[in-house]
Amino acid sequence: MSANVGSLDRMIRLVAGAILVVLGLWLGGGWLWAALVGAVLVATALLRVCPAYTLLHIRTNKT
Repeated sequence: MSANVGSLDRMIRLVAGAILVVLGLWLGGGWLWAALVGAVLVATALLRVCPAYTLLHIRTNKT
């Protein structure tokens, strides 16, 4: 798969994902889903590939 996540999108995903992971693990209980969503955001930011973007033919990187 080719990279489809741009720099700004990547930074937003990293920050939002890290916040969700911390909140989800800190609050626990019903907030564990937030940690899972945050982990997915962090993973897509690190890999620079978003499967949803691929399905929707969206590219936020310029190259």
